[in-house]
Amino acid sequence: MDHYAPRDWQPHERPSLPGSPSTPLHSTPKRFAFALVGLLVALTGGLGNSLVIANLTYLQGALGATTAEMAWLPAAYVMTNVSMNLLLVKFRQQFGLRAFTEVFLVLYALVTFGHLFVNDLNSAIAVRAAHGMVGAALSSLGLYYMIQAFPAKWRMKALVLGLGTSQLALPLARLFSEDLLQIAEWRGLYLFELGMALLSLGCVFLLKLPPGDRFKTFEKLDFLTFAILSSGVALLCAVLSLGRIDWWLEAPWIGVALAASIALILGGLAIEHNRSNPMLMTRWLGSGVMIRLALAVVLIRMVTSEQSTGAVGFMQFLNMSSQQLHSLYVVMMIGSIAGLVTSALTINPKHLFMPLIVSLALMAVGSVIDSHSNNLTRPENMYFSQFLLAFGGTFFLGPTMVLGTRNVLTNPRNLVSFSVLFGICQNLGGLIGAALLGTFQIAREKFHSSNIVEHLTMTDPRVAARVQSGGNALGSVIADPSLRNLQGIRSLATAAAREANVLAYNDVFMLIAVIAVLTMIWISLRALWLMSTTKNVAPTPPVAPSGVSSS
Repeated sequence: MDHYAPRDWQPHERPSLPGSPSTPLHSTPKRFAFALVGLLVALTGGLGNSLVIANLTYLQGALGATTAEMAWLPAAYVMTNVSMNLLLVKFRQQFGLRAFTEVFLVLYALVTFGHLFVNDLNSAIAVRAAHGMVGAALSSLGLYYMIQAFPAKWRMKALVLGLGTSQLALPLARLFSEDLLQIAEWRGLYLFELGMALLSLGCVFLLKLPPGDRFKTFEKLDFLTFAILSSGVALLCAVLSLGRIDWWLEAPWIGVALAASIALILGGLAIEHNRSNPMLMTRWLGSGVMIRLALAVVLIRMVTSEQSTGAVGFMQFLNMSSQQLHSLYVVMMIGSIAGLVTSALTINPKHLFMPLIVSLALMAVGSVIDSHSNNLTRPENMYFSQFLLAFGGTFFLGPTMVLGTRNVLTNPRNLVSFSVLFGICQNLGGLIGAALLGTFQIAREKFHSSNIVEHLTMTDPRVAARVQSGGNALGSVIADPSLRNLQGIRSLATAAAREANVLAYNDVFMLIAVIAVLTMIWISLRALWLMSTTKNVAPTPPVAPSGVSSS
């Protein structure tokens, strides 16, 4: 790499990795300012997509779209967000942090402003895709600002807080988005998002990041690799997002997209594998250490899908409105903040496996508690379990990141590869979790429904009495006995379908618990094996990874 502007850094100022800012000493008021701006920017990057996810049903009516069509909105965001670190890290390294900051924040504000004029589904999908690109940049930017807020000895705590702040966007969006809808209907969401973007832009212009080193990093072949890999990953994200809605074996496009994604991803990796100066270190990514780390992140992210796909979906199935779920969202928010703060206070480079084990144990306990739900379960019955799941969902992030940065420190050329790997595992883990749990819930509902219906015969006195009571409830409205009997049968069928869905959700909660326990056992065995084979391992110094996008 060619150096653009050599600098003589003081030892405490030197950027930890290429593309990251320098770390000069700041006064205490300025550190507080950096922390507030970091919090604002990280939340801004995550709130756009979170507001859409939290209000898909309302937006569906506003846009006049079907459920399958609306699923393309969050899918489009992830399709672009997941691959952007292929370019973002090198962009920072070549053009500098200030250009990176100003360009992407201005783009975010412009795209958000354009969102106000979106009146059809196609335009909305295009805007969400653009948000995915700039949202990835804001996640990294928030991390850098948070790092400036802490002295060197607390740099690892800054890493945890900067990385985890964006995870608070979804529970936060669920808390107040309904009020925004009442102010200006669906445009209220986008006006708030625009306000956040402009506020972040002003703060970033007023409080600039310290400069870092600049290098000439881009090569022509990088853009070919990016085009191929990003297309492949985008198709894979589309399949995972829409598969359970269009159904895996019924929509022809799913098979075509999946085959094309595999071919494109393998083609892009083949190009990188044979380059003399690759953007992705395929041999390093294929090492046992990185494969195990990727698998652990994917599995943990699958477990954290319990809240969005499991608990919230279950409550909505029981016809709980957003207002009725408000207290549950508050508990989720408190749990997420508690997990984030606890992780920052307790993180120790010598014991990075323990937080992962604790997170999985807490989420397993929460899932087992939820697996005993019934049709009388209400939000207050899930406070404790959802607190445990929210706590575990943010408690594991920082230690996982530090585990991955160990090899990046020894060879900074692995930085782009690690950034891409972590971002893809975070996003794909969530998508795989939602796809698996949603598909499993549908399959188990069919199973329980068939079992219940098999035992519903009119020769059973209890069934006959239930049908009769259901019909008699409408006796004042329907005089015809045959019609009352028909309504009684329909009432019984509705109750059977409800019970089948409740049992299916309980199976989903238990599946999540099983995945959490098995992952916890695997990580525990791995930690014990490493302890028995490695006696004197130097602790990893606290660092700030240069390009991490978490969605």
